[in-house]
Amino acid sequence: MNITIVVATEEHYQYAEEICETIYQSAIVRGTGIAKRTPEYIQKKMDQRQAILALDNAKFAGFCYIEKWQNGEFVVHSGLIVHPDYRGIGLAKKIKHFIFDYTRKKFPEAKIFGITTGLAVMKINSELGYKPVPFSELTEDPDFWNGCKTCTNFNILQSKQNKMCLCTGMLFDPKDQKKDKNISHKNSFDKKVITHLNKIKEVFHLKSKKDCNNSQIKTI
Repeated sequence: MNITIVVATEEHYQYAEEICETIYQSAIVRGTGIAKRTPEYIQKKMDQRQAILALDNAKFAGFCYIEKWQNGEFVVHSGLIVHPDYRGIGLAKKIKHFIFDYTRKKFPEAKIFGITTGLAVMKINSELGYKPVPFSELTEDPDFWNGCKTCTNFNILQSKQNKMCLCTGMLFDPKDQKKDKNISHKNSFDKKVITHLNKIKEVFHLKSKKDCNNSQIKTI
């Protein structure tokens, strides 16, 4: 195994379709909502030098890309995916660190944020200095939130006026960067995230249970 992580270019167009299919299949397996991507959009990010690709020689191993919002005030890392053949070896973490460092050099003043349901991604983000934040601290650009339309949870986001969903918002602000990333800080973050997710799940579980009970009422 000889995995290298590179900034994708036009010469990597051939991987676009496989990247999209891997993202889609992963969402099905996990049963989580995820915005769909098209090969054309992935290729566009390669043109812009805003895509990161992990390759095992010539075989696709992992991917992630950059998006800018509000004239570059905010930047987000999207579409993080690792091919099933390369999971469990820490590749996602390496990709995240690579794209984070690349983004800090390319857009040094930008706030970097993300929304995710994956606890593993949240932990990696925490190590990089992200903090869990309400959606109100993220971009207000409607085009970003419209990108969630293909997610199965979009109706939840709409019902909360883009202020809350099953995803957790996380933000890295270069102005508030802290050097101290000790173990106690990480543990504190994990507890906050888990508590946050459990509260969300509890709310929607109770709602589903209520809807189920109402559906059992017989009409004469």
